Amino acid sequence: MSLDQITGDLLIGGEAVTDAPRAMRAINPDSGAVLEPAFATATPQDVRRACALAAEAFPSYRGAGLEARARFLETIADNIVALGDALIERASAETGLPAGRLQGERARTVGQLRLFAAVVRAGEWLDLRVDPAMPDRQPLPRPDLRLRQIPVGPVAVFGASNFPLAFSVAGGDTASALAAGCPVVVKGHPAHPGTGELVGRAIDAAREACGLHPGVFSLLLGGIETGTALVTDPAIKAVGFTGSRGGGLALVAAAASRPEPIPVYAEMSSVNPVFLLPGALAARAEALAHGFVDSLTLGAGQFCTNPGIVLAIDGPDLERFMDAAAARLAGVKPAPMLTPGIHSAFEAGVKAFAENAAVETVSRGAPGEGANRGPGALFATDAESFAADPRLAHEVFGASSLIVRCVGAEGFIAAAEKLEGQLTATLHLDPADYPLARELVPVLEGKVGRILANGWPTGVEVSHAMVHGGPFPATSDSRTTSVGTLAIRRFLRPVSYQDLPEALLPPELQADGLASLPHLLDGTRVLPG
Repeated sequence: MSLDQITGDLLIGGEAVTDAPRAMRAINPDSGAVLEPAFATATPQDVRRACALAAEAFPSYRGAGLEARARFLETIADNIVALGDALIERASAETGLPAGRLQGERARTVGQLRLFAAVVRAGEWLDLRVDPAMPDRQPLPRPDLRLRQIPVGPVAVFGASNFPLAFSVAGGDTASALAAGCPVVVKGHPAHPGTGELVGRAIDAAREACGLHPGVFSLLLGGIETGTALVTDPAIKAVGFTGSRGGGLALVAAAASRPEPIPVYAEMSSVNPVFLLPGALAARAEALAHGFVDSLTLGAGQFCTNPGIVLAIDGPDLERFMDAAAARLAGVKPAPMLTPGIHSAFEAGVKAFAENAAVETVSRGAPGEGANRGPGALFATDAESFAADPRLAHEVFGASSLIVRCVGAEGFIAAAEKLEGQLTATLHLDPADYPLARELVPVLEGKVGRILANGWPTGVEVSHAMVHGGPFPATSDSRTTSVGTLAIRRFLRPVSYQDLPEALLPPELQADGLASLPHLLDGTRVLPG
């Protein structure tokens, strides 16, 4: 079968499941048109079979050499590129996103697959450590101790609505889990099932070309029941999720209630506060307003790094910023939102802000022309009202933001201390603002996973030093990231080997393996060669 053919089948263990019930269709959010074909939804038996095959595949996949695993990731990337325009056209039809945005997202998707292939080959993630025996040490000898990281087991991945490629079937969760040596069962997002199937077929074709067990990858579709069945299946050992706070917390609860609880790495909710420090605001209020509105409305505001709160010291310079932002936003025509449900939730959130007696409506975007358009919304309140009403700090997914007027530097710091956990915080500052920034940064370190200066939070670099995570409720585990090479650590656990004979040690910890891989020798870094 051609890789660019969409049948609506589930993909379980290298086979298309054609006899599952078909009750799901994608909707074009731009036009409201229902798209063909109808897609199969997984039965409980389908979920159990996919998980059982993943467990069956785990021993051989975790034992595959680093080069074999890296080639698999690169072949997936090659196959996604080979889908060409068919992938972009289907993704655009299912999401309303423009082709240019999707082409960039495809580049990010294949780029992170290739980056993880390089990470696998380099072997730093194995965290190899050797503490040689000290038989003559007094008062007690030291045994020979060796450590490596191993994969945790099959991983369940949930596709996200807002990134149909980079956070979905072959997104960062799948790439990092496969890199770690974990088979993956993906629950595709129902908003873009055809896109998911195309990518799923590209992954499965790569698996077959690389001679890997069929259970290394499966793709399911379904609703809440399917997700719960997947997370609670005993074969699944970890979960990657990007989505709403409610959805993430439901999965966390389900995973915690299992006889064997497992971790859920959920990226859930963030309003990404932007702090306009006095010097910067005085120097360039209008330019900051334009950059803010451009970031706010990018992709109809449907980014997890959308700047949903702006904090500044009240005064004439803030008024200049607000006037300029109001004028800029009023001229922005909204793009279609990803689904009718997301659009309805956005309108409900905006309505709640507009009806709040402590909130002022600053500006609305231009009216929409077509289905599922949500004009941008900008509101304002004072720091006292913001602190008194937790609802004002909740995310409205879409192009909506709240300006918080603070009184003096003390009010600025106090507002920061009241924030929930976030993915990002942004500081716009000039050198004269550094003293205040020095007070803010330690507060923000306790609140966020990434602190930016003189930029905008929309846009996440896939790199070695990136953190896309943060304290609850931004994520369910603040020690992890869903973007960047550090993401692989979510799906690993350490094992220590004491006094094992050389022949019984894993290859990486034998003499030849240590000669070719970075490791710690009695606490000192040793590089290959």
